[in-house]
Order: sequence, then C-alpha cells, then structure tokens
Amino acid sequence: MSTDTPRRRSRFRWIPLRSGRSKVIAGLTALAVPFAAMVGLATPAAAATSATATYTKKSDWGSGFEGQWTVKNTGTTALSSWTIEWDYPTGTRVNSAWDATVTNSGTRWTAKNLSWNGTVAPGASVSFGFNGSGPGSPTGCKLNGASCDGSTVPGDNPPSAPGTPTTSDVTNTSVKLSWSAATDDKGVKNYDVLRNGAKIATVTGTTYTNTGLTAGTDYTYAVQARDTIDQLGPVSASVSVRTTGGGGEEPPPGDKINLGYFTNWGVYGRNYHVKNLVTSGSAAKITHINYAFGNVQNGRCTIGDSYADYDKAYTADQSVDGVADTWDQPLRGNFNQLRKLKAKYPHIKILWSFGGWTWSGGFPQAAQNPAAFAQSCYDLVEDPRWADVFDGIDLDWEYPNACGLTCDTSGPAALKNLASAVKTKFGAGNLVTAAITADGSAGGKIDAADYAGAAQSFDWYNVMTYDFFGAWANKGPTAPHSPLNPYTGIPQEGFTSADAIAKLKAKGVPAKKLLLGIGFYGRGWTGVTQSAPGGAATGAAPGTYEAGIEDYKVLKSTCPATGTIAGTAYAHCGTNWWSYDTPATIGSKMTWAKSQGLGGAFFWEFSGDTTNGELVTAINNGLK
Repeated sequence: MSTDTPRRRSRFRWIPLRSGRSKVIAGLTALAVPFAAMVGLATPAAAATSATATYTKKSDWGSGFEGQWTVKNTGTTALSSWTIEWDYPTGTRVNSAWDATVTNSGTRWTAKNLSWNGTVAPGASVSFGFNGSGPGSPTGCKLNGASCDGSTVPGDNPPSAPGTPTTSDVTNTSVKLSWSAATDDKGVKNYDVLRNGAKIATVTGTTYTNTGLTAGTDYTYAVQARDTIDQLGPVSASVSVRTTGGGGEEPPPGDKINLGYFTNWGVYGRNYHVKNLVTSGSAAKITHINYAFGNVQNGRCTIGDSYADYDKAYTADQSVDGVADTWDQPLRGNFNQLRKLKAKYPHIKILWSFGGWTWSGGFPQAAQNPAAFAQSCYDLVEDPRWADVFDGIDLDWEYPNACGLTCDTSGPAALKNLASAVKTKFGAGNLVTAAITADGSAGGKIDAADYAGAAQSFDWYNVMTYDFFGAWANKGPTAPHSPLNPYTGIPQEGFTSADAIAKLKAKGVPAKKLLLGIGFYGRGWTGVTQSAPGGAATGAAPGTYEAGIEDYKVLKSTCPATGTIAGTAYAHCGTNWWSYDTPATIGSKMTWAKSQGLGGAFFWEFSGDTTNGELVTAINNGLK
C-alpha cells in the first residue's frame, strides 16, 4: 500500500437522495405533542435583579418526557448568571439536557447556565430543555438561591459565603479541598462544591476530596453554603489547582472535546505515525482520538489492518518514547504506539472506530442481531493484548436506513437498537459514540433514522459537516465542501453545518452531544474559469492520492485561499478551484460551535495538517 486508496479516503462522500425546499429552523424540543403543565416557581429579595423560573413539561411519551425551564428577568438590572435547583421524587430523573449544565446530588437537581446564555436582560427570558424519565414533578425550586416564584422567606436570611478553599494532597487524579465554615441565623445544612463553575458534590463538613481527575490539568474550585430551608448563600472566592503528571506544553481545551481521526493506513504512503502527533504539538491540544478503522463483516466487529494495527515493528527514531520494538514483544504497531502516547499524555482518550465509507456494509446484518454485534465488538476492543489502549468505541455507519456506498433498508429504529445494545455491553465506564450524516435537507438522511432516540445511548455524535459538495459532480457547479451557513446559489438546500445542527437539535438531540466536523483537506475541480463559487468545470482537480481531494498542508502553499463563502475558504489558481478550511475560518466555526452550545469539534484527519499542527491549534484556541 504505497498510496491512499480511494475506497478509504473518500469515506465521507455524499450521495444526495432528494432536493429540499425549506430550511430547518434551530429548535430545542424533540417532540411536537403538547402536554399542558406550567408550574410557576425564582430570585432572592435582596438581589439587585428580580427573576422567576417556570417549568413546562413539553411532551410525554410514556417511557419518558421532555421538560423545559424558563428563567425570566422581571427586574430592571441584567442577570449575569442563573442557577436553578429542584427536587424530583425517587424514580424520576434527568437523562440528558441541552443549553445548560445539569447535575444532581441524590434527588436534588441543579442546572447552571452555559458560558453563552448566562446574561439575561431586563424583561428577557432564556430556556433550557432536557429529556427525563419517571412520573414525578419538580418541587422545592430555587433560582439563584431563592424561591422560583420571586417570593421571600420572612425572618430567615441566607448563609454567608464560606472561606476560600485551600488545596492539599494533590495527585495526578485527585485533590483535597478545605474551607472555613459559613454562618447562618438558623444554621448551615451543607455545602455545594463547585468545580469550574458546576456543582460536583454536596457535603456536610468543610472538607472534600475530588477524585477521578485528569493528570496535568487545571481545575478551579469554590464552595457555597445552604441553610436548613435550602437557601443558598453567595459563592466563596475560588482557588485554582493543577493536578500533577501529564505531558505536553499546554492543557487541552476546558470542557470542550477536540477529537481527531488517526488512520491505520496512514503509516504506508503518507508515512504518518503516532509520533507525528507529538512532534507537531498536536497531542497536547486534543482530548480524544478515533482510531480508524476496524471493519464490520458479517454483522461483527473485526480487525481492519492487522499489520498496521498491532504487528508493524517501530525503530527507536519512529517510536513515541524513543525505544525500538523487539521481535518477541507481545504488542507492536499503532496500538503499542498509542499506548506509549497515552503514557506521555494521559489526558487523551482513544476510541476504536468501526465502519466508514467502505466498511459500513456489515452494519445491516449487525442490526439484525444487535446483542451479538455488541458482544463481538466488546470482545475485540477489550482483547487483553490492547484493552488498556482503548477507552471506548465509535460506530461509523454510512448510512443507517439510507444510501452510502450501498443502500440500507434496516428501518428507522436500527441505529437506536444497535446503539442501545453496544452501550449496554460496554457500560458506563466506556465511551460509545457515532459519526453521523450532516444531510439537513427535507426528507434527507437525518430524517431516515432515529438519531434522537439513538442519542440516549451515544455519548456524542461526530456530525460530518463536510463533503457536502465535490467533484463527483464533475461538471460543477463549484461549491465549498464544508459551508457553515446557507448562501445564495448553494446547489443543495439543507447541505450546510447550520442546517444539520439545527435539524438534529430540533429532533431532540442535546446540543452538547453534537461535535462540529472539520476537514483537514480541500475538494476541487479543474477546467474552471470563474473565481467565485458556482462556476462550470471539466472534472476533478489533480490530487496527491486521489483526484478531487488534497491535504490542507499542500493547498496552503500550492493554491492559497482567494476568498471566503459561507464561513469557509475557496481558492482559484490557474484552472483549478478548491475549497477548504484555514486557521481563520476554523476559528470562526469554533466561535459558532460555542454559541450553539455544542460539545466541541472533531476533524478528519491528522495527516492533512501541517508539521506544526496549525489546524489542530486553531481548533484548540477556538474552543477555549
């Protein structure tokens, strides 16, 4: 294998099913069945602003429901942040939420604003939603520490702020916090411990040890006291601490995912190896790696390339840690190099991705027996030879109940059933994710499968917001393959990142479970005389490994960008026309992703970047 093969490299090509006539407007709710239930329940009387919080059960489908909280600023001064707390009876819970961070301590639930929706102007409102289960209704609502209906509690003041926490016993994965007690006229009941602004525990004493942390990572802590009637006092001053250990030059982005695909075939003609993630500086800036691909054959997970995966011997200069493989060691290849990478950068989580454009053919048979498929995948990923390398599994089915390289007729529920079986088998200790279509057209691929239902089992979706247009339409019109927004003259309505994300959110997929996709390559045509998009062509532009496609690291110098359209760049050089993302357009896309409350971003794939990882850096900087 001296070069990339088209069957693999073109894994994200689109096969449009039909034209769409209308764009989907971004929404928060999944189901349209109304359920009338509005419970007025919001701010301390002593606060500079007044506010209320109301709860609505938007829909109920028997086994679950969709709820929504709305904060309204009824005062004359802007709210700078909001926190809603409520109780659910045992058996009722929040399963997933969007546009807020929701946590719980027993039956007490807490929702805090995200970075982009905490400010509420006088007279304005902001809402967040969630999917839940159980028959109960919320009680004991508090908004910013006071009653949600705006009333006050006579004769009982909220507690004071506790002392600033101090840290001790800091390790790679834990830190101990201590603080001086708060005071209250009726007594302090307990304390909420906040990490990076979100509540992680409620304790009765004045110490707490936070475990399960990531080595070499910065955390910020504060505490907040609660009195005997659950009034919250002001938050203490915060303390920052960095866990010991870890590698790299800087921590990964805070709470956002920055995931890159690493291809097993890249070790051949591309000469791209795990060590390149270190020398480029990319390893310090990512959070996750999807190792692509494992195969899906006869409804089972199987090895994709045994030589590249676990047999190829690495010399000392090729190895992550500078130590050469020996002929008799039990594990070599990419798996062993990834193991060494995790030892150097323990914050990185690695998932084994199965399927892809060429290898999705086994998924329809897998959907006929999801439990058997899940067992086969678990047995392979958790093989004792490399179980410590992987932190979960990624399913790249292109496309359930729709057409990709071939057409599938498994039905709308197939993906949900498969996801449920895989998550059940792998358990809460492993990540289970999926790469999915970004076809936001009316009646398109997103409409073909139950992505909202499957999202209950997946930790997140990698939404493939690229390859919308390319030289498979060899006469053009030229169009950017990764448009962020619609634009006048777009060849297919609904083929944009914004349309795809809006449609998935409208169907009920939580925003934080959606990652925006970035391609580290361009798609192009030749025989083009028009610089602006929409020109005619004679065929695919020449590429290093495949016609019509070229790495960013090549295009940035051979055909520099000459303009931007719909949030991405394009270039016209000679008779060739290319579209691709640059550090500048990636920065704008990351700003947009954060404004949408998305969980982060992912990219295809590492080897298309420059030797100093400038595209990975752009994603990392943009997500901060």
